[in-house]
Amino acid sequence: MSGQIIDGKRISDTIREEIKRETAELAARGIRPGLAVVLVGEDPASQVYVRNKAKACEDLGFYSEVHRLPADTSQENLLALIGRLNEQTGINGILVQLPLPKHIDEKAVIDAISVDKDVDGFHPVSVGNLTIGDDSLLPCTPAGVIELLKRTGNSPAGKHAVVIGRSNIVGKPVSLLLLRENATVTIAHSRTPDLPALARQADILVAAVGVPKLVKKDWVKPGAVVIDVGINRLETGKLCGDVDFDDVAQAAGWITPVPGGVGPMTITMLMSNTLKAAKRAHGIG
Repeated sequence: MSGQIIDGKRISDTIREEIKRETAELAARGIRPGLAVVLVGEDPASQVYVRNKAKACEDLGFYSEVHRLPADTSQENLLALIGRLNEQTGINGILVQLPLPKHIDEKAVIDAISVDKDVDGFHPVSVGNLTIGDDSLLPCTPAGVIELLKRTGNSPAGKHAVVIGRSNIVGKPVSLLLLRENATVTIAHSRTPDLPALARQADILVAAVGVPKLVKKDWVKPGAVVIDVGINRLETGKLCGDVDFDDVAQAAGWITPVPGGVGPMTITMLMSNTLKAAKRAHGIG
């Protein structure tokens, strides 16, 4: 058996075309979605992410602002900027690029972003709405995972999903979204006894722990859907996921590659959230 590749780039491109069409329809009504991205410091990876987000806005017809602040920016000044962006009617989404310098309290920054503009889905109210099943702006990577499943015909409904990882950014929210889609969900982590045996029970296996090539072929039920959220750089400089792709692909029914699987979906879902926030701001369902 050789698993079918879940092409995240192709699915992402399809969703972006849908967003582009809807953005053009809004433009005809004088509405243009707006995203503000705030970058503090010179982290090279963050610089790349911010450039990619700005390019995505340009490609889709969004308005965008990028606020680049020096690494020694005070928390007070950062919070003041967020306050101004909260009040700016042309801005529908605010994203503060993480990680932040150590002297800035990440939680205070996330809490300061208006819930209506929380396109990362990290605000405690957004998380609460996700937990109880109310409408909210969803965390981008977990929402992207659900889109990959649905758009490849792999509905989670009635399936046993095992999520390896319990982070606030991926593990917990993707578990809640799988529950929302009527999967039976097990969350596993570093202290889970006999992790391979538990993983083998999964119809859908999501790996999100940040350990290169952790998941092997003998962890996977034949025909299972394997979603690899991990992205790790090996000593050779090559990127790999939390799944040993070449090994696991022999057992999986469907599998995401790294790169080119979950990764392309994250910025696309950010754009989707910004569009949704813009529609909400203008009372459009």
